[in-house]
Amino acid sequence: MNAKDRLNAVIDNIEKVIIGKRDIAELSIVALLSHGHVLLEDVPGVGKTMLVRALAKSVGADFKRIQFTPDLLPSDVIGVSIYNPKDMEFHFRPGPIMGNIILADEINRTSPKTQSSLLEAMEEASVTIDGVTMPIPKPFFVMATQNPIEYEGTYPLPEAQLDRFLLRVKMGYPSPKEEMEVLNRAQLSTPIEDLQSVITLEEVLALQEEAKTIKVDETIRSYIVDLARQTRIDPYVYLGVSPRGSIALMKASQAYAMLKGRDYVTPDDVQYLAKFVFGHRVMLRSEARYDGITTDEITERILAKTRVPVQRLVGQ
Repeated sequence: MNAKDRLNAVIDNIEKVIIGKRDIAELSIVALLSHGHVLLEDVPGVGKTMLVRALAKSVGADFKRIQFTPDLLPSDVIGVSIYNPKDMEFHFRPGPIMGNIILADEINRTSPKTQSSLLEAMEEASVTIDGVTMPIPKPFFVMATQNPIEYEGTYPLPEAQLDRFLLRVKMGYPSPKEEMEVLNRAQLSTPIEDLQSVITLEEVLALQEEAKTIKVDETIRSYIVDLARQTRIDPYVYLGVSPRGSIALMKASQAYAMLKGRDYVTPDDVQYLAKFVFGHRVMLRSEARYDGITTDEITERILAKTRVPVQRLVGQ
């Protein structure tokens, strides 16, 4: 199978558990292929945990779940060194971050100190304990969730940590027809328990490398830079997209193009992914919030007024 067929097999497998959210499954795959991470914002009970578990099972990955609470410590996330009196040495006991696919559940419920323990792991794919740096198994993918409705007792993620997430997505409620199908499937069994892997971790690593080879024309790179620059000068924005955000949009576009069976990025790829990459990186001024303007609306306005490059024919 080619890359497109293998990736679509993973998405089809996820859809055995998560109904009507193919776009969310695609975006999760895009983040995984781009060595990125996902911030999933939505209300409880719409299938966030099932999505991550289904993705992990579909690629045969080691799945770990971290339930973030106010009393969670950084050592509960990355691990701790424990003294063994028999050999009079310290031995590292790894935390749940030492896995392939990590669900960081309700990340905004824990303290900033514990939130920051994820930063090195997400950015460098390694953790440092007692001055010793240890790599995290590859592939490494974090999907963090937070409830956008209830803010009491929460700690909003700082801009530096938000910037570590490649994409921010929202699942939303299923349609009545989709919810009926959910009930039908859940009546006799839990579909996640019967899910089998359709590709291996070695194939995932190979696909990650293949995604890097997807062609990004100079006009596309210039388009991405123009979009990022527009966020920095928009009158409603006080903090625009950083160069890391531009890189994130380029890498996500490469992965999305490969998912669609192409070996080159188009302006449509960039436009589709822009709101998922830029939305959590754009900080609005107070007057924008008073006017009810959202970051998605800012992104759409910037897309509408930024000149789209003319696509050249392949081979020209």
